[in-house]
Amino acid sequence: MNMAKPKVIIETYGCQMNVADSELIQGILHEAGMEAATSLQEADVILLNTCAIREKAEARILGRLTNMLPYKRRKPSLKIGVVGCMAKHLGDEIIRRAPYVNFVVGPDNYRRLPEIIQETTTESQVLTNFIRDEFYDGITPRRPRGLCAWITIQRGCNYVCSYCIVPFVRGAERNIPAHEIIHEAKTLAEQGFSVITLLGQTVNSYRYEDWDFCKLLKAIAAIDAIEQIRFTSPHPLGFSDELIELIATEKKLAKFVHLPLQSASDAVLERMRRGYSFAQFKEIVQKLRALQADIAVSTDIIVGFSGESEEDYELTKKALIDLRFEFAFLFAYSERSLSIAARKFPDDVLPEVKQRRLAEIIQIQQNISKEAFNRWVGRAVPVLIEGFSTRDKNMAIGNTREFKTTIFPRENYNVGDWVEVQIEAATSLTLTGRATKRLKAAKFALEAEEAIDLGISLGPSPNDDEPEED
Repeated sequence: MNMAKPKVIIETYGCQMNVADSELIQGILHEAGMEAATSLQEADVILLNTCAIREKAEARILGRLTNMLPYKRRKPSLKIGVVGCMAKHLGDEIIRRAPYVNFVVGPDNYRRLPEIIQETTTESQVLTNFIRDEFYDGITPRRPRGLCAWITIQRGCNYVCSYCIVPFVRGAERNIPAHEIIHEAKTLAEQGFSVITLLGQTVNSYRYEDWDFCKLLKAIAAIDAIEQIRFTSPHPLGFSDELIELIATEKKLAKFVHLPLQSASDAVLERMRRGYSFAQFKEIVQKLRALQADIAVSTDIIVGFSGESEEDYELTKKALIDLRFEFAFLFAYSERSLSIAARKFPDDVLPEVKQRRLAEIIQIQQNISKEAFNRWVGRAVPVLIEGFSTRDKNMAIGNTREFKTTIFPRENYNVGDWVEVQIEAATSLTLTGRATKRLKAAKFALEAEEAIDLGISLGPSPNDDEPEED
């Protein structure tokens, strides 16, 4: 293998933060002269950028590592690295379970990857220490060409929810300087990215000097070439009236909010250390819908948390029925080592009870989502074209301002066009119809086929054997 310019492929697991981190890593490796491999067979280095949100996710990634063994046997010089949240969570344990892994690197140590790749030989390296002042400033992520781009505005988390290990694997909250975020947004706009998604573990808690989240949103909305701004994931505690009003009045803000509830039982919320009551959460949803009737609100729910009684669960089930979220990410509680809950609360809800509760709310949410999407049938709605179907290049895929995925015949429309689509049918996840006219032409000519292959792929789902989402 010629290690002067090794070819690297990255498999990405987990949330949008991990996808953004993979683009960041690719930028670091590109600056170091490393190239993107187009396949596992071609790769000199395989990186698994990992998730640690649940035990099953880690187990599946460990299983994925066993799939790397044949490549290692065929090419002994191949280097395999595990990076990201699972790397920080398990550390040396990964090497013990998979001794053929060459290095394990945590979320604050990506700058070291080029030298680790070059220097690692027979002895495995583990580098997972926190670096409080690591913002990855000065690094340009390598993004595929397209319409949409992520901007990480916050790393780590200060909300130490008892079930969660994010603060233990990503560290305390660190907010990126506002001027750097705005500079990155302007640069992206100049490159043709017109949809920006701001990322943070609790994105609306953003504070930097005299900047808060609303001030940052307004500054980015003032950039002419940016058409739409999205953000994820906010925390209910930081959802101010000012933010609610801004979502309703600022045309560039997507009319969509993902607002994690987790449970509708105040007793469970208290054990989870969420910091709000169900009544406070419900008030936020009501205020959002009062100011923006068509706003889409989605949520996260965990069933089977420590001590969750049948009465607690029934409160959550009733909240799904009453609040009628557009869609929801639904999970059975998975105890995580390092978390406060693992140390303080027994995992005392039987697995079969968890799975029964999960199956019930999945069915409830599927019906609600189908109803919510069906309400759009017969309407003509603006849709931003974000790409074309990989199965059928003649079909365009876009999103409404309410972040509803919409599929329709491509005809002569381009990525970046705003078009009016007459909605003809719906499922619990998508709208389908036909475009009737172009509302606004794309500012940059871009075909979906032009996307640059950066060697970053979404790995096989760590959770594809169990129902979680509606």
